[in-house]
Amino acid sequence: MKKYLIVALALLAVGCARNKEQKVMAREVPERADDFVFENNLIAGRFYGKALEGNPTSPGIDIWVKLPGALVADEWYAEAVKPGNGNYYHKDHGGKDCYKVAVSLGGGASVPYIDGTLCYPATNYRSSSIVKSSPTEISFVLHYPEWQAGGVTVSLDKKVTVYADSYFCKVEDSYSFDADSLTIAAGIFRHNEAGTIESEAYGADYYAIWEKASDQSVEPEDGMLGVAVVMPEADCVTIVDGGRHGACLKKIAKGETLEYWFGSCWSKGDIAGASVWFELAAGI
Repeated sequence: MKKYLIVALALLAVGCARNKEQKVMAREVPERADDFVFENNLIAGRFYGKALEGNPTSPGIDIWVKLPGALVADEWYAEAVKPGNGNYYHKDHGGKDCYKVAVSLGGGASVPYIDGTLCYPATNYRSSSIVKSSPTEISFVLHYPEWQAGGVTVSLDKKVTVYADSYFCKVEDSYSFDADSLTIAAGIFRHNEAGTIESEAYGADYYAIWEKASDQSVEPEDGMLGVAVVMPEADCVTIVDGGRHGACLKKIAKGETLEYWFGSCWSKGDIAGASVWFELAAGI
């Protein structure tokens, strides 16, 4: 009996060690409106699922700010689904959701850009799969079914890789479309907040912004958010959508994968100012 107890305690210790080593996570959240959440030890965020369609129907990436260190998303969701506790992750528990997405690209999504228009999917993501998982790296694919984008039939498999110890995630977008080529915009929602600072990287390969928290409906927030999108070999970086977005644009051929990076940070963590954030984005 003593032998089995020793073995059980050893296995428990191994499990605890693995939990401490885990620096990334990603999963569907059916218990909370079909969200898809992702996180590492520095950043967190989510994509919207079927149950939220109409409230909103948006591919935009929702940013959750947090202090560097532990994984927190599972704890926040567990608290938020308790009766009367729906605003839990909109309040500061060493981080929170204080970023407004609505119908936009949010913190780094992509959509076709046709005749000067961002052509959003008709649905939120409808299925997902984890394609790689380790304590320090996790990759997942979100599927967006066919929709009409300026007369072009389009669908999207969005692969996102989350790395430990990084403020940036890698995206590999596989668009299917019935045309020879398609221009894609990957961008950042420009909230109309006082004190916003933008990178002056037009013509380069990234767009970054330093802004006040954009959703203060639950409690005030005095921190600043850094948000960025980086697209190597972008055709251009510009302001689109009547000034609502800063975006990297690139024309892709049929069967070509579009690669780019999106990232975020919080001024209460390790990134204290706009210049540091812009330098970090420029180095991706």
